[in-house]
Amino acid sequence: MLVRAVLENLGGMRRFIAHQDIVVIKPNIAWDRTPEQAANTNPELVAEVVRQCWQAGAKRVIVTDVSCNEAQRCFHRSGIAAAARSEGAEVILPDPELFREVDLGGVVLKSWPVFTPFLEADKILNLPIAKHHELTGATLSMKNWYGILGGQRNRLHQQIHQSLADLAAFMLPTLTVMDCYRILIRNGPTGGNLEDVALKKTVIAGTDPVALDAYAAKAYWNLDASRLPYLQMAANRGLGTVEFEKLAIKISRLT
Repeated sequence: MLVRAVLENLGGMRRFIAHQDIVVIKPNIAWDRTPEQAANTNPELVAEVVRQCWQAGAKRVIVTDVSCNEAQRCFHRSGIAAAARSEGAEVILPDPELFREVDLGGVVLKSWPVFTPFLEADKILNLPIAKHHELTGATLSMKNWYGILGGQRNRLHQQIHQSLADLAAFMLPTLTVMDCYRILIRNGPTGGNLEDVALKKTVIAGTDPVALDAYAAKAYWNLDASRLPYLQMAANRGLGTVEFEKLAIKISRLT
């Protein structure tokens, strides 16, 4: 219900997905955690977005991510693999044979292995979950793009804000639907303790990832954009605005 409502407020999925499109959906499936622990995207949100893509006329719908923990366990325990398959999506686990070295053209991110489904899609939908992160304060839509990369991603933490801006410039999603149903308020991004989870019953969506991240950081952690350098770096590249108040960000809540 939340996903349908927020998409309707944006003009419906047909505004974003055309007939015969190959669509890749990118949830956060990084961790060997249950949905209640709020470390991965809510599987119900993933299932509804898959349904909406089919209804819009997609030719093929793929759900994938490059997990941090062992992928098979992450896809299973998160509930995302089962939810996606139940709606007819193709679930692709990361495979070493399916990465391609790509020049990302970034300041920090130069040549890096990228998971090929993200390079071959007609449309890419970003489905992050809003969580606390020890290095950036919050991990939101732009941080979710770490999950397109292979290689030693932990090296990027040395210049994390610049790498996030580089990724945002490389990956320009058709649409971002942010899971704020359960928020991992503390001890992110892995979580594990249910006491760190706050139930907000909210979904946020829009086409400006900078504004969405700025809004969520302020709403849930009281973090101004000035405390998240990657947001201003991305804005300086013309990828969006930190002044989310000026945009019609669509928010759907259960009350």
